Amino acid sequence: MTDLTGFLWLALFASVIAGAMIVTPSLLGPKRPNAAKAEPFECGVTPITLPQGRFNVKFYILGMLFILFDVELVFLFPWAVLLRELGWGGLISMGLFLLVIVAGFIYVWRAGALEWE
Repeated sequence: MTDLTGFLWLALFASVIAGAMIVTPSLLGPKRPNAAKAEPFECGVTPITLPQGRFNVKFYILGMLFILFDVELVFLFPWAVLLRELGWGGLISMGLFLLVIVAGFIYVWRAGALEWE
């Protein structure tokens, strides 16, 4: 238990500071509500019109696929740095990894998820 004492003190201190940061402004801050403060805004700009409608589902699918393939390909950098130390086993493993990535990309491409109409 003595090994965790420092961590417990840190967690307690962080909780007290976070709680104080949340509670203090609501207790000490001025409360003058008006219509301008209650109005919605985006990035500091008052909206001129209402939103036009919904986004196309393909926008979300394309975004998720980009994140999926982007995050998976991030693993290429550490592999490239350690390629000499990994040897043939590392090369074969990465070849199989890339084969799965390419197979998934071809499947998505043929399914039409990358088509923007």
